[in-house]
Amino acid sequence: MNQMMQDVRYALRQMRKSPGFALIAVLTLGLGVGAATAVFSVIDAVMLRPLPFDHPEKIVLTETRAISGYTQPFSYPAYKDFKHRFSSFSAFAGYSSTHENMEGPAGPVSLRVVRATDNFFDVFGVKPVMGRTFVDGEDVAGKDNVVVLSYEVWKGDFSEDASVVGKTIRMDGEPYTVIGVMPAGFRYPLSLRHGVYTPIHATSLGLADRRGAHWMRTIARLKDGVTAGQAQAEFTVGLNELSRQYPDSDGGRTGKLGDLDKAVLGTTGGTLWMLVGAVLALLAIACVNVAGLLLARAVKREREMAMRAAVGAGRARLVRQMLTESLLLGVLSSVLGVGIAYALLGAMKSYLVTALARGADVHLNGLVLCAAILFASLTAVLASLVPAVRLSGVDPQRVLKAGGAAGSGRGQHRLRASFIAAQVMLSLTLLIVAGLLLQGLSRARSRDLGIDPTHILAQQIEVAPGNYAKRDVIADFWNPLLGRVSRMHGVEGAGIVNILPIDSWGSNSDVHITGQPPYPKDQVMLAEVRIVSEGYFNAMGIKLVRGRKLSPGLDIPTAKAGTVVVNEAFQRKFFASGGDAVGSHMDDNDKAEEKTGIVGVMTNVRQDLNQPAMAEMDYLMDGLSPKVKLNSLSSMALVVRSNGDPRLLIGALRTALHDVDPTVPFHQPELMTEIVSDQLVMERMESWLFGVFAVIAVTLALVGLYGLISHEVEIGARDIGVRMALGATRGLVLRMVLGRVLLLIGIGAGLGLGLAYALRKAIGSVVEMQAGRDAGVMLGLAVALIGMGAVAAFFPAKRAASIEPMEALRSE
Repeated sequence: MNQMMQDVRYALRQMRKSPGFALIAVLTLGLGVGAATAVFSVIDAVMLRPLPFDHPEKIVLTETRAISGYTQPFSYPAYKDFKHRFSSFSAFAGYSSTHENMEGPAGPVSLRVVRATDNFFDVFGVKPVMGRTFVDGEDVAGKDNVVVLSYEVWKGDFSEDASVVGKTIRMDGEPYTVIGVMPAGFRYPLSLRHGVYTPIHATSLGLADRRGAHWMRTIARLKDGVTAGQAQAEFTVGLNELSRQYPDSDGGRTGKLGDLDKAVLGTTGGTLWMLVGAVLALLAIACVNVAGLLLARAVKREREMAMRAAVGAGRARLVRQMLTESLLLGVLSSVLGVGIAYALLGAMKSYLVTALARGADVHLNGLVLCAAILFASLTAVLASLVPAVRLSGVDPQRVLKAGGAAGSGRGQHRLRASFIAAQVMLSLTLLIVAGLLLQGLSRARSRDLGIDPTHILAQQIEVAPGNYAKRDVIADFWNPLLGRVSRMHGVEGAGIVNILPIDSWGSNSDVHITGQPPYPKDQVMLAEVRIVSEGYFNAMGIKLVRGRKLSPGLDIPTAKAGTVVVNEAFQRKFFASGGDAVGSHMDDNDKAEEKTGIVGVMTNVRQDLNQPAMAEMDYLMDGLSPKVKLNSLSSMALVVRSNGDPRLLIGALRTALHDVDPTVPFHQPELMTEIVSDQLVMERMESWLFGVFAVIAVTLALVGLYGLISHEVEIGARDIGVRMALGATRGLVLRMVLGRVLLLIGIGAGLGLGLAYALRKAIGSVVEMQAGRDAGVMLGLAVALIGMGAVAAFFPAKRAASIEPMEALRSE
């Protein structure tokens, strides 16, 4: 113990004597460990930590697809057919989610509501911390409205009220009785935040008998002893039987049972593993950098160690002293690394919550903190092991006789050269990934949306249907609100739409144009469906191509026929062989006089940012039948176009909304540009992280390059002095040093390009990589890195050329 404390005190004295070395080593290792700690915190929460359910490995997702290949959930009648058919499942539950308004103790708030069948909680095997969950038959229409609160809602909106069970709250204007509170951490879907659970009443939604309405997602729990393969076989047989019985609604449907863990990751698994690879590369650069620094420092200490060995110090004693110094650097680096990890996770938080299903669970825990400290310490020790072992075995007589030539051996030169090449190789690989990601993000941002999002403000508004059960929601809410908004100073247009473009998509319907031959069964002939107000097109900047726009004066049906406008993609898809959409009708009714007619064609707007505009048809909200009007218009997006900064309208929008209906919660409006940016949250997080890692890697590489070249110049001062004494010019020395450095950097850059090409499949999981298209970017980054390396090497090379021969030789 006395010797160990002596080693620690001596290590601290050494750090005080060389504060520059200590600072660079701690910063280098701290940056690497901090980045690694942040990424491994994400991996721990998203991929390693068990799901908060009882035996989650027994829970399977039931994914079904239509004959044409697109995802098609269950209809309620199909679910009822399936529920008791399977012997492989102990529970087979259905659910859907929506937004509703809750009038809580603190006022109206908007919640995510999961409407589920009575056996929903049986799938997860998690008991409530208070009260109960659903009982058998509670999902039948006519039963009392009951609600189970998530822990977050109970804690945030009910202030952890212990007597909340049994209380009545109002949701969407209807009374609901609180029957239970789930434990902290339980939520499904896993991306659910600020949500509650209610039984699904398909009859009251008008969906109990509609086999063609595929809206219910399902999830199941395997019985004990049943394998996923056995359940899959039974699931396939059941779908085939359903297809034979109901060919019109379920013909040709296929399905598979998915692993819940894999479904949670979705398409983010490849990205996360690439981040692990990137952070390991960054850590390797830091380790090589620190090893290079320690090696250079060890050369300077050869005479010191030789003197210690000469006076009796054993090899083990010397190794222990140097490892103690490295361990102290590791401890200090771990403290810095933890701070950097906290900062990185804080900066990533908004990305993580939005992009990852379990992103809200990411935080530094005790296990990750201990791993960070252990990791930093081991890294420092391993980085110092080679120079420590080498120094402990030096021959005292050889070193003391060598004088200033110590450390200038050919083997050490090759080792330092390999350090430079390795750092450049790994740095360029990270730089290439970051560059490709930024290029891809730039391409995504520059896509033609069909609109100019610059001056558009959008706000989600949810009206409680219960408050308008006996009223006209258009006349009493939407029209008064739109009137107030349209009269605001700076507003050029205002309208509403049930599904905002770019932000949300997926409501579609089969279409057949009257007079056209039947479409092939394997051909998807769907069109997106939107419900809009008259002013929506003007507010979004959507132009009329031909025909006319929708108008309440013309399109509120005095007869029974409805009208729609379609987009140019609809025209191309359904009239590919010729003809005009305007004046055509759709076969949505057996009676010719009640078929929906097309009155206009509008310009395209993307529904989904990642694919071209799909065929779309828009219905005027005023033309909806009273039967569907209330449910269809309860959740809409208000769109406002301004001639100035749209954010200046937010205060006035809040006032207008509460003046019309104070029970409607106010959602913070977003700029349309922000909505577009939100759709790229995963790409933005990838670009940001890889960009940060690449900058750190290049900085570390340049610092390491500068340090190693400076060291080469220092230990080679005698040789340079001899060359200059024999006639070498300063320019020749400068070219000699720079030439060798540029050769090493060039080798590293070539290896980096080769490594990036070898990893093209792994890189493809994050960003598309095409050699022909991206070769210019990759070569440009390689040249830029070589240029930066040359700049970093120039100053020690210049110092080498400034050596005075007589002084260099006299120092010997």
